Amino acid sequence: MTRPLDEVAADAAGCTKCRLAAGRTQVVFGVGDPNADLMFIGEGPGFHEDKQGEPFVGAAGQLLTRMLAEIGLTREAVYINNVVMCRPPGNRDPQPDEIEACTPWLIERISLIQPRLIVTLGNFATKFVLATPLGITRVRGAVHEWHGRKVIPTFHPAAILHGGGEKSKQFTSLQEDFALIKATLDSMPTDAAAPAEPTMPPTPLPAPIPAPARPSAPGITERLATVIRLEPELPDPDQLGLF
Repeated sequence: MTRPLDEVAADAAGCTKCRLAAGRTQVVFGVGDPNADLMFIGEGPGFHEDKQGEPFVGAAGQLLTRMLAEIGLTREAVYINNVVMCRPPGNRDPQPDEIEACTPWLIERISLIQPRLIVTLGNFATKFVLATPLGITRVRGAVHEWHGRKVIPTFHPAAILHGGGEKSKQFTSLQEDFALIKATLDSMPTDAAAPAEPTMPPTPLPAPIPAPARPSAPGITERLATVIRLEPELPDPDQLGLF
Protein backbone atom coordinates (compact mmCIF):
# COMPACT_ATOMS: atom_id res chain seq x y z
CA MET A 1 0.00 0.00 0.00
CA THR A 2 1.36 3.41 -0.99
CA ARG A 3 1.24 6.46 1.27
CA PRO A 4 1.39 10.21 0.59
CA LEU A 5 4.80 11.77 0.09
CA ASP A 6 4.35 14.12 3.05
CA GLU A 7 3.66 11.12 5.28
CA VAL A 8 6.88 9.49 4.06
CA ALA A 9 8.78 12.73 4.78
CA ALA A 10 7.38 12.88 8.32
CA ASP A 11 8.44 9.29 8.90
CA ALA A 12 11.92 9.90 7.47
CA ALA A 13 12.42 12.93 9.72
CA GLY A 14 12.96 10.60 12.67
CA CYS A 15 15.12 8.05 10.85
CA THR A 16 17.98 6.58 12.93
CA LYS A 17 18.91 3.70 10.64
CA CYS A 18 22.56 4.70 10.29
CA ARG A 19 25.31 6.62 12.09
CA LEU A 20 24.66 9.82 10.12
CA ALA A 21 21.62 10.48 12.30
CA ALA A 22 23.87 11.24 15.27
CA GLY A 23 25.58 14.21 13.62
CA ARG A 24 22.83 15.79 11.57
CA THR A 25 20.85 18.92 12.35
CA GLN A 26 17.86 17.54 10.46
CA VAL A 27 16.92 15.11 7.72
CA VAL A 28 16.99 16.61 4.22
CA PHE A 29 14.23 14.66 2.51
CA GLY A 30 13.56 16.39 -0.79
CA VAL A 31 11.70 19.35 -2.22
CA GLY A 32 9.57 20.21 -5.21
CA ASP A 33 6.55 18.99 -7.15
CA PRO A 34 5.35 15.58 -5.88
CA ASN A 35 4.09 14.87 -9.42
CA ALA A 36 7.18 16.11 -11.25
CA ASP A 37 8.25 14.60 -14.57
CA LEU A 38 11.83 15.64 -13.79
CA MET A 39 13.79 14.52 -10.71
CA PHE A 40 17.32 15.51 -9.74
CA ILE A 41 19.40 13.17 -7.57
CA GLY A 42 22.57 14.42 -5.90
CA GLU A 43 24.92 12.81 -3.39
CA GLY A 44 23.96 14.16 0.02
CA PRO A 45 23.30 17.33 2.01
CA GLY A 46 26.04 19.85 2.69
CA PHE A 47 26.40 22.37 5.49
CA HIS A 48 23.66 24.76 4.36
CA GLU A 49 21.27 21.95 3.46
CA ASP A 50 21.72 20.37 6.88
CA LYS A 51 20.87 23.69 8.55
CA GLN A 52 17.89 24.58 6.35
CA GLY A 53 16.47 21.10 5.73
CA GLU A 54 16.27 21.57 1.95
CA PRO A 55 18.57 20.13 -0.74
CA PHE A 56 20.72 22.40 -2.91
CA VAL A 57 20.31 25.73 -1.10
CA GLY A 58 23.97 26.85 -1.02
CA ALA A 59 26.07 28.17 -3.89
CA ALA A 60 25.62 24.89 -5.80
CA GLY A 61 21.89 25.18 -5.34
CA GLN A 62 21.90 28.72 -6.72
CA LEU A 63 23.66 27.45 -9.83
CA LEU A 64 21.13 24.63 -10.19
CA THR A 65 18.28 27.14 -9.89
CA ARG A 66 19.90 29.30 -12.57
CA MET A 67 20.32 26.35 -14.93
CA LEU A 68 16.67 25.41 -14.46
CA ALA A 69 15.64 28.97 -15.30
CA GLU A 70 17.66 28.83 -18.53
CA ILE A 71 15.44 25.99 -19.76
CA GLY A 72 12.23 27.58 -18.52
CA LEU A 73 11.80 25.65 -15.27
CA THR A 74 11.69 26.49 -11.57
CA ARG A 75 12.61 24.48 -8.50
CA GLU A 76 8.92 24.18 -7.72
CA ALA A 77 8.29 22.42 -11.06
CA VAL A 78 10.82 19.62 -10.48
CA TYR A 79 11.78 17.36 -7.57
CA ILE A 80 15.23 17.62 -5.98
CA ASN A 81 16.70 15.06 -3.59
CA ASN A 82 19.86 13.10 -2.76
CA VAL A 83 21.02 9.52 -2.40
CA VAL A 84 21.40 10.03 1.37
CA MET A 85 19.26 12.35 3.49
CA CYS A 86 21.76 13.25 6.25
CA ARG A 87 25.01 15.19 5.93
CA PRO A 88 28.11 13.00 6.16
CA PRO A 89 30.77 14.44 8.51
CA GLY A 90 33.07 16.84 6.69
CA ASN A 91 31.09 16.26 3.49
CA ARG A 92 32.84 12.92 2.98
CA ASP A 93 31.35 10.31 0.64
CA PRO A 94 28.57 8.25 2.23
CA GLN A 95 29.64 4.81 3.41
CA PRO A 96 28.10 1.60 1.97
CA ASP A 97 25.94 0.88 5.04
CA GLU A 98 24.73 4.50 5.09
CA ILE A 99 23.72 4.22 1.44
CA GLU A 100 21.97 0.93 2.12
CA ALA A 101 20.02 2.46 5.01
CA CYS A 102 18.84 5.36 2.82
CA THR A 103 18.10 3.39 -0.36
CA PRO A 104 14.52 2.40 0.62
CA TRP A 105 13.67 6.07 1.16
CA LEU A 106 14.93 6.95 -2.34
CA ILE A 107 13.02 4.02 -3.83
CA GLU A 108 9.84 5.17 -2.16
CA ARG A 109 10.25 8.74 -3.39
CA ILE A 110 10.79 7.58 -6.98
CA SER A 111 7.87 5.16 -6.70
CA LEU A 112 5.49 7.87 -5.47
CA ILE A 113 6.63 10.74 -7.69
CA GLN A 114 7.04 8.64 -10.86
CA PRO A 115 9.44 10.98 -12.70
CA ARG A 116 9.84 10.19 -16.37
CA LEU A 117 13.31 11.76 -16.48
CA ILE A 118 15.98 11.54 -13.76
CA VAL A 119 19.08 13.74 -13.81
CA THR A 120 21.99 12.45 -11.73
CA LEU A 121 24.31 15.18 -10.46
CA GLY A 122 27.96 14.15 -10.30
CA ASN A 123 29.98 10.97 -10.16
CA PHE A 124 28.51 9.54 -6.99
CA ALA A 125 24.81 9.71 -7.86
CA THR A 126 25.48 8.63 -11.45
CA LYS A 127 27.43 5.53 -10.46
CA PHE A 128 24.79 4.68 -7.87
CA VAL A 129 21.81 4.94 -10.21
CA LEU A 130 23.35 3.52 -13.39
CA ALA A 131 25.62 0.99 -11.64
CA THR A 132 28.56 2.00 -13.81
CA PRO A 133 32.27 2.31 -13.02
CA LEU A 134 32.63 5.09 -15.59
CA GLY A 135 33.22 8.68 -14.54
CA ILE A 136 30.77 11.47 -15.26
CA THR A 137 32.73 12.84 -18.24
CA ARG A 138 32.31 9.49 -20.00
CA VAL A 139 28.56 9.08 -19.51
CA ARG A 140 27.25 12.66 -19.61
CA GLY A 141 25.80 14.13 -22.77
CA ALA A 142 23.64 11.07 -23.43
CA VAL A 143 20.25 9.68 -22.43
CA HIS A 144 20.30 6.33 -20.61
CA GLU A 145 17.36 3.96 -20.13
CA TRP A 146 16.54 2.87 -16.57
CA HIS A 147 13.39 1.02 -15.44
CA GLY A 148 11.20 2.45 -18.16
CA ARG A 149 12.37 6.01 -17.65
CA LYS A 150 15.30 8.06 -18.88
CA VAL A 151 18.43 9.16 -17.03
CA ILE A 152 20.71 12.04 -18.01
CA PRO A 153 23.95 12.31 -16.00
CA THR A 154 25.63 15.69 -15.64
CA PHE A 155 28.18 17.46 -13.48
CA HIS A 156 27.40 18.29 -9.88
CA PRO A 157 27.00 22.10 -9.63
CA ALA A 158 29.53 22.17 -6.77
CA ALA A 159 32.12 20.54 -9.03
CA ILE A 160 31.55 23.32 -11.57
CA LEU A 161 32.12 25.97 -8.90
CA HIS A 162 35.28 24.23 -7.64
CA GLY A 163 36.57 23.74 -11.18
CA GLY A 164 36.58 27.32 -12.45
CA GLY A 165 32.91 28.26 -12.68
CA GLU A 166 31.60 29.79 -15.88
CA LYS A 167 35.08 29.94 -17.43
CA SER A 168 35.50 26.16 -17.27
CA LYS A 169 34.73 23.75 -20.08
CA GLN A 170 32.62 21.80 -17.57
CA PHE A 171 30.23 24.75 -17.38
CA THR A 172 29.76 24.62 -21.14
CA SER A 173 29.09 20.90 -20.84
CA LEU A 174 26.56 21.61 -18.07
CA GLN A 175 24.71 24.02 -20.36
CA GLU A 176 24.70 21.39 -23.11
CA ASP A 177 23.30 18.80 -20.69
CA PHE A 178 20.50 21.12 -19.59
CA ALA A 179 19.63 21.74 -23.24
CA LEU A 180 19.44 17.95 -23.60
CA ILE A 181 17.19 17.79 -20.53
CA LYS A 182 14.80 20.31 -22.12
CA ALA A 183 14.84 18.52 -25.48
CA THR A 184 14.17 15.17 -23.82
CA LEU A 185 11.25 16.54 -21.78
CA ASP A 186 9.81 18.26 -24.85
CA SER A 187 9.95 15.00 -26.82
CA MET A 188 8.00 13.02 -24.23
CA PRO A 189 4.30 12.44 -24.97
CA THR A 190 2.03 14.11 -22.43
CA ASP A 191 -0.29 11.12 -22.17
CA ALA A 192 2.32 8.39 -21.62
CA ALA A 193 0.94 5.35 -19.81
CA ALA A 194 2.41 4.34 -16.46
CA PRO A 195 5.10 1.64 -16.76
CA ALA A 196 4.35 -1.91 -15.67
CA GLU A 197 5.53 -3.43 -12.40
CA PRO A 198 9.13 -4.71 -12.37
CA THR A 199 10.50 -7.86 -10.82
CA MET A 200 11.91 -6.80 -7.46
CA PRO A 201 14.46 -8.64 -5.30
CA PRO A 202 13.23 -10.78 -2.38
CA THR A 203 14.35 -8.18 0.18
CA PRO A 204 11.17 -6.28 1.16
CA LEU A 205 11.26 -2.59 0.29
CA PRO A 206 8.75 0.18 1.02
CA ALA A 207 7.57 0.43 -2.57
CA PRO A 208 8.66 -0.87 -5.98
CA ILE A 209 9.74 1.38 -8.82
CA PRO A 210 7.40 0.55 -11.71
CA ALA A 211 9.20 -0.25 -14.94
CA PRO A 212 8.66 -2.39 -18.04
CA ALA A 213 9.18 -6.07 -17.32
CA ARG A 214 12.67 -7.21 -18.21
CA PRO A 215 13.92 -10.78 -17.93
CA SER A 216 16.13 -11.13 -14.89
CA ALA A 217 16.29 -7.37 -14.42
CA PRO A 218 18.28 -6.56 -11.28
CA GLY A 219 16.51 -4.80 -8.45
CA ILE A 220 17.95 -1.74 -6.79
CA THR A 221 19.27 -3.79 -3.86
CA GLU A 222 21.25 -5.96 -6.27
CA ARG A 223 22.58 -2.86 -8.03
CA LEU A 224 23.57 -1.42 -4.67
CA ALA A 225 25.70 -4.49 -3.97
CA THR A 226 27.56 -3.71 -7.19
CA VAL A 227 27.75 0.04 -6.83
CA ILE A 228 29.37 0.04 -3.42
CA ARG A 229 32.30 -1.95 -4.80
CA LEU A 230 32.81 0.14 -7.93
CA GLU A 231 35.99 2.05 -8.65
CA PRO A 232 36.55 4.21 -11.73
CA GLU A 233 38.27 2.31 -14.53
CA LEU A 234 40.30 5.42 -15.35
CA PRO A 235 40.87 8.73 -13.57
CA ASP A 236 38.28 11.37 -14.33
CA PRO A 237 40.39 14.57 -14.38
CA ASP A 238 37.57 16.87 -15.46
CA GLN A 239 35.57 16.00 -12.34
CA LEU A 240 38.64 16.39 -10.08
CA GLY A 241 37.37 13.55 -7.90
CA LEU A 242 34.49 15.71 -6.70
CA PHE A 243 30.95 14.49 -6.11
